[in-house]
Amino acid sequence: MTSPAKFKKDKEIIAEYDTQVKEIRAQLTEQMKCLDQQCELRVQLLQDLQDFFRKKAEIEMDYSRNLEKLAERFLAKTRSTKDQQFKKDQNVLSPVNCWNLLLNQVKRESRDHTTLSDIYLNNIIPRFVQVSEDSGRLFKKSKEVGQQLQDDLMKVLNELYSVMKTYHMYNADSISAQSKLKEAEKQEEKQIGKSVKQEDRQTPRSPDSTANVRIEEKHVRRSSVKKIEKMKEKRQAKYTENKLKAIKARNEYLLALEATNASVFKYYIHDLSDIIDCCDLGYHASLNRALRTFLSAELNLEQSKHEGLDAIENAVENLDATSDKQRLMEMYNNVFCPPMKFEFQPHMGDMASQLCAQQPVQSELVQRCQQLQSRLSTLKIENEEVKKTMEATLQTIQDIVTVEDFDVSDCFQYSNSMESVKSTVSETFMSKPSIAKRRANQQETEQFYFTKMKEYLEGRNLITKLQAKHDLLQKTLGESQRTDCSLARRSSTVRKQDSSQAIPLVVESCIRFISRHGLQHEGIFRVSGSQVEVNDIKNAFERGEDPLAGDQNDHDMDSIAGVLKLYFRGLEHPLFPKDIFHDLIACVTMDNLQERAVHIRKVLLALPKPTLIIMRYLFAFLNHLSQFSEENMMDPYNLAICFGPSLMSVPEGHDQVSCQAHVNELIKTIIIQHENIFPNPRELEGPIYSRGGSMEDYCDSTHGETTSAEDCAQDVTAEHHTSDDECEPIEAIAKFDYVGRTARELSFKKGASLLLYQRASDDWWEGRHNGIDGLIPHQYIVVQDTLIS
Repeated sequence: MTSPAKFKKDKEIIAEYDTQVKEIRAQLTEQMKCLDQQCELRVQLLQDLQDFFRKKAEIEMDYSRNLEKLAERFLAKTRSTKDQQFKKDQNVLSPVNCWNLLLNQVKRESRDHTTLSDIYLNNIIPRFVQVSEDSGRLFKKSKEVGQQLQDDLMKVLNELYSVMKTYHMYNADSISAQSKLKEAEKQEEKQIGKSVKQEDRQTPRSPDSTANVRIEEKHVRRSSVKKIEKMKEKRQAKYTENKLKAIKARNEYLLALEATNASVFKYYIHDLSDIIDCCDLGYHASLNRALRTFLSAELNLEQSKHEGLDAIENAVENLDATSDKQRLMEMYNNVFCPPMKFEFQPHMGDMASQLCAQQPVQSELVQRCQQLQSRLSTLKIENEEVKKTMEATLQTIQDIVTVEDFDVSDCFQYSNSMESVKSTVSETFMSKPSIAKRRANQQETEQFYFTKMKEYLEGRNLITKLQAKHDLLQKTLGESQRTDCSLARRSSTVRKQDSSQAIPLVVESCIRFISRHGLQHEGIFRVSGSQVEVNDIKNAFERGEDPLAGDQNDHDMDSIAGVLKLYFRGLEHPLFPKDIFHDLIACVTMDNLQERAVHIRKVLLALPKPTLIIMRYLFAFLNHLSQFSEENMMDPYNLAICFGPSLMSVPEGHDQVSCQAHVNELIKTIIIQHENIFPNPRELEGPIYSRGGSMEDYCDSTHGETTSAEDCAQDVTAEHHTSDDECEPIEAIAKFDYVGRTARELSFKKGASLLLYQRASDDWWEGRHNGIDGLIPHQYIVVQDTLIS
């Protein structure tokens, strides 16, 4: 029988589950309210903008009329002069000429302000009306998708509750059957003991009567024992049946628990972000266009207003849906942060929180795992195709809403005639005959995008649930151990390959290739490469080969960048160990960049030397790459966003969003301050990054130690000065900008003319630039003889 204490414990478990579900339901409701508020604020903002520009148009028109009256007043006075000859004579005087030019300027300003008022009324205000309509329509569709996802999430939670109740019920039946079985066993023991006692207590009687009594008593005892044995067998069968049901129910509960946690995590981390993106779809770009129309009109009206309009220009440039979404989620962190994972709630003291993979359910689990694997493969292929279609449709929508049609400079080009300027806006944005067709196409494309997006999100939701179940089954059945063994063999191959050099081959080779061919490649490390080529290059490195050897440039640059990121992401232990995470993050709070670099250096110097060598090499390369940010669009912060998650993982139990922002800031600081953070070659012996992309140990000394380029040059400096009269300098042209890292290295700009005296080493020349002697890197120049040949 179930004890009152255990019954109370079950009620507490159910109450705790109900409380957690209620909290999630309240969060979901608040999310919709928050999005509704954002939509209302957006509509109000657009309405205020319309009212503002409508009033400003009235003011501009009134101002234009006043200017016209002012000019006409004095022009009429001039025309009323009786002595026309005197008037003509006066026109040649510079003061009168200035006066006439001033009156003409007033007339021109009057025309300009009329044009400005017309643009406000017939161009900018209708744009805001359209943006308001589009925002409301897109928000409604986005809310429908979000409501569907929330309903699906609550359905998953309800399913979990049902499975949990089923598990509790079967487990209670199992415990009850076990109790009845034990009771039958006790009765059997009691009956056997009673029979023995009765035989011992028998009194002597006549032989015939005694025999008859004994036979009769034995018959009664045997009948009673058989009944008890049958009852025991019956209860044993019932217990075995209920125990099996309880095990299966517990397995289903654990699988549903894993799938529910995965679904909740996916909704809060991915789905909410996607829904907010949908709410903002085209809004920022459309607002950008409308405000740029205003800017164009104002800047053409009066160039002297540049200083006052710079602030608006910056605001327009900073219109970014991603940043707004991030700010929104940070502002309402308590609404959008994922809830705690659901924990296994044991029933009646059942502490087995793992799937039972023993017979008789093992074969069933194996079959189920195989079925899940097969279905996942199909679903992933189908969902990837839907994703590609969705992304292509999204790009089409973005192309539609980012048309650069905000330039109204043509409206301010006038002839010498004084005719009305209202006709100058006849070819503006709103009067084009194709506007209706374009808007119809836009709405049709939006409808198709939302259809595909809903299909993609639902498919991803299903894949998440099935993948969670499959992974748990695979882990339980031991398949993951075999996979880990295979991966361990592959990674051991890589470790064996890399153990002979301080910088792993894959790191050195990828950086060398990018440094030679990809420094100016736009979006390097941000744009995804070909997954097929990434796998081919990665497999070649794992075989001990170098597929990037030589100077061939026939590989996709984004794929090579992907291989480099994949290497650091796949390390068993991140490049930045987790035990120094808090020490490094604490450095980010320091405002002074130099002080921050000093503290980061103290933390990193405690790491092993091989790790420091790899860090020094990598961040020297990233710093070099960031110097080409105008061409590759990858400044230190953008590089930090790409490399932060790969180099430094956020420990469990921390807020991933806020911590990742601190990690990115840390990586950016190290990229910028890498020379002040990492020890130089004399403090830490080992290869360093050369700006040509290769590892550089400078020159080998007679003792086998590495020395700097400056030390190498010292051996040949005396010889150079003694042979100046004998050796004629060679002219060279700089291929790239170079900033010297030591006092002996020369700095120069791309295209600079350099004089070369002689080779200091394979990588350095002794030369002169702007009258200063020093070292010049060979890979940054083109020798004049080479140019001539």
